[in-house]
Amino acid sequence: MTGALALAAEVRSGARSARQVVEEALATVARGNEELNAFLTVLSDEARAQADAVDAVVAAGRDPGPLAGVPVALKDNLCTRGAPTTCGSKILEGWRPPYDATVVQSLRAAGAIALGKTNMDEFAMGSSTENSAFGPTRNPRHTGKVPGGSSGGSAAAVAAGFAPLGLGSDTGGSIRQPAALCGVVGMKPTYGRVSRYGLVAFASSLDQIGPFAANVEDAALLYDVLAGHDPLDSTSLPSVPEPTMASLHDGVEGVRIGLCRDLIDGCASDVAARVHEAAEALAGAGAKVEEISVPEFAYGLSAYYLIAPAEASSNLARYDGVRYGLRVDGDDAEAMNTATRTAGFGAEVKRRVMLGTYALSAGYYDAYYAQAQRVRTLVMRAFDRAYESVDVLLGATAPTTAFDLGAKVDDPMAMYMNDVCTIPSNLSGHPAVSVPFGAGNDGLPVGVQVLAPALGEAIMFRVAQVVESGAPHGTGS
Repeated sequence: MTGALALAAEVRSGARSARQVVEEALATVARGNEELNAFLTVLSDEARAQADAVDAVVAAGRDPGPLAGVPVALKDNLCTRGAPTTCGSKILEGWRPPYDATVVQSLRAAGAIALGKTNMDEFAMGSSTENSAFGPTRNPRHTGKVPGGSSGGSAAAVAAGFAPLGLGSDTGGSIRQPAALCGVVGMKPTYGRVSRYGLVAFASSLDQIGPFAANVEDAALLYDVLAGHDPLDSTSLPSVPEPTMASLHDGVEGVRIGLCRDLIDGCASDVAARVHEAAEALAGAGAKVEEISVPEFAYGLSAYYLIAPAEASSNLARYDGVRYGLRVDGDDAEAMNTATRTAGFGAEVKRRVMLGTYALSAGYYDAYYAQAQRVRTLVMRAFDRAYESVDVLLGATAPTTAFDLGAKVDDPMAMYMNDVCTIPSNLSGHPAVSVPFGAGNDGLPVGVQVLAPALGEAIMFRVAQVVESGAPHGTGS
C-alpha cells in the first residue's frame, strides 16, 4: 500500500481520487477482515461520503489537508458520532455516541477518511486483543499469533494493509506493544499533547491517544495533525507543539543515546540482539551511544497494576444499566445494576475493577494506591536523572515476539509482563515510539523502542527515523 504521505499528495494533486482510494481500501478489508477480525465496524457509506467531500474540495482548487483521502483505522474506544463505539465490551454493544472525539474531528479537518472501528481488549484492558467480547484479532504476520493489545485491531489493520494509518490508545503500552508484535510503527505522545476528549476512559492519568503507521514518516505526519491544545480536555497542554516533520531527516550526529539495560535484560535473546544492532546503527550514523541503567523501572509494573485498576474502578462505575448501553432487568435498582455489570463485563475487566476498588478502600488506600503513586514519582525522578546525561533512551518494546493465541489467557501475570518495557513511559507521561527492526528467530517482527523526555517528540522521531533506515530488510519488518 502507498504510504500516507505519498497517498495524500496524489489526492491533493488530482492524480488519484479519494473515492478511488477508499474503494480500494474497502475491497481490501472485505477480502481479509473475516480472517483477522481487525475491524468490528466498517464505515463504508460514511467513508465514501467523506471521500466525495474531499474530492469536491480538490475539484474546487482548494487544499483538503495534509491527510487528503488517507484511510484511517480508529480504535473502538474513540467516540464517533452515530457509529457504534463498543470498547470491545458487551456493556456498550450498540451504543452510538452523539459526538466525535477531538482526534476524529482533527482527522476530518486534515482530509483523512475514517474507514472503521477496530477491535480491542475490552475497555483497553489487555495485551493481546483476546479480551474482546467480539472475538480475538489475529496477527497478519502469522494468524496463529496474537497481534498484541489492547490496540491490536488498529495495529493489525495497518500491518495487513487495510489502512495506511491507525489510531490507538496507550495506557501501559497499548499502542507500542501491538506495533512491535505486528511490525509497524506505534507512538505514544507526551501526556496532554493529544486531546483525550472523546476517548472512553480506562485510567485517566495514564491514557493517551497516538498513531500507528507503516513507517516513521507517516507516524510523524499523523502525530503533527493530532497534537495541539484542546479546551475540551482539562489535561491538554496549552503550549504550541513543535512540528516533528520539519526536523525528521536531520539525522543523529552528536545525539546522546542511552542504551537502557533495564529495558533489555529479561527480554528474549533475539529481541535483545536486535536492540543492540539498532544501537550500532545509531552509532554508525554519528550518535553517541552509552549504556545506562535506570533500576527504578523494575518497580513500574507493580505500581501500574495498582494505579490503573484504581482509576478504572472509578471510571467504569458509570456503566450501571441506567443511562446507556446494556441493561439487564432486576427486582430493584441494585439487582439491575449487579445483573447488568455481571453480564456486560468480561473476566479481565471484572478482575481489574475488583482489584482497583480494593486498593482504594478504607484501610488499604495508603498501603496500596498511595504507595503506588509514590513509586510513580520515583520512576519520574529516575527518568529526569537519566535525561541529564542522554537525549533519548533505547530499549526493547516487548520482551518477546508475538506469542500463540491462547497461550497466556489463563495466566494474568504472564500477560501483564508483556508491558514491562512500555509502562515506565506511561507512569512518567513521556513520549515513546516503537520502530520495527528486523525479526526474531521465529521470523516474526521485533520492535525497538525510543523513549524521550516530555515534549521531546521531535528528537524522538529523528532517532526513530535513523533506526528505521538502519533496520534489516526482508525479515518481517
